[in-house]
Amino acid sequence: MALNEAKLNEFMGKIIGDMGAAIGAALVLTGDRLGLYKALSQFGPLTSHQLAERTGTTERYIREWLASQAASGYIEYHSETNQFSMTPEQVAVFADEHSPVYACGGFYSIASVIADEPKITDAFRTGHSIPWGDRHPCLFCGTAKFFRSGYQAYLISSWIPALQGVEEKLQRGARVADVGCGHGHSMLIMAKSFPNTEFVGFDIHPPSIEEAESMAKDTGLTNVRFEVATAKTYPGDHYDLVTFFDCLHDMGDPVGAAEHVKASLAHDGTWLIVEPFAKDSLAENLNPVGRVYYGFSTTVCTPVSLSQEVGVALGAQAGEARLRDVVMSGGFTRFRRATETPFNLILEARP
Repeated sequence: MALNEAKLNEFMGKIIGDMGAAIGAALVLTGDRLGLYKALSQFGPLTSHQLAERTGTTERYIREWLASQAASGYIEYHSETNQFSMTPEQVAVFADEHSPVYACGGFYSIASVIADEPKITDAFRTGHSIPWGDRHPCLFCGTAKFFRSGYQAYLISSWIPALQGVEEKLQRGARVADVGCGHGHSMLIMAKSFPNTEFVGFDIHPPSIEEAESMAKDTGLTNVRFEVATAKTYPGDHYDLVTFFDCLHDMGDPVGAAEHVKASLAHDGTWLIVEPFAKDSLAENLNPVGRVYYGFSTTVCTPVSLSQEVGVALGAQAGEARLRDVVMSGGFTRFRRATETPFNLILEARP
């Protein structure tokens, strides 16, 4: 078949862009870990010498890092002064950890996937699974960092108020279980906002629970605790609210998890399920957000689910209809989309 030169050039332009983004992922970690973005956002415009001095780093490396970031469009270059700076939008994405679009955590997760590529490739050949605890450590901190910004921006101001009658219960004093809590950011945000409510977080990954306990201790909050447990075995009952943040699709037996949630809830309790945003068909999800989520679904979510009993492997783009089927199969009678963001579906289920 004859090549269409115009289409080939267009496609190669896309590939070169993707290669630049891929190599740039490692340099984003460098910028975050060394505080380069924060220093540039606070004190810029700066030359490479000035940024190196501010951050205690080596100028020659900083000079190349700045050039790569400017070529990526992640920072601004001022040729007349040979200085670099950041726009407010660039600051929001790379330097402000409280911004709802802070994205550095996603690059840590990408780095973990690249480091684990041999495991992933072997899983394709053999059909073997990859348990959550067998992943590169960057995955755990990256997942926590990436989702924390969204939780900080929306959990208290939007997601909880969108649930029927839940905010009032939490203000008065209630019992809450957060399943798949990871490093506990969602729990700590809620515990701080609702001091009369008792929160307990559960996760299958002991190092994540240790990190969550450490952060809780640093905050001084006394209404939150953490335990190692699975979604089908976590203890307690008569919970007013059970929350699953970006984890139901990772579970091997989501219907079994739904059954356990129902059994653990009070008769008028609520199950809050936050999942990656997705439509119900592949064709509808072929977009930039779907591209990212399908990538993580292939390399993380699917092999993690397959490592557990049943191994349904819903994937990170399951969509609302399939999630509804899971919830209703678990014995719930009411299900609705409470709200949404460009990155998340916020679903409410009741017994």
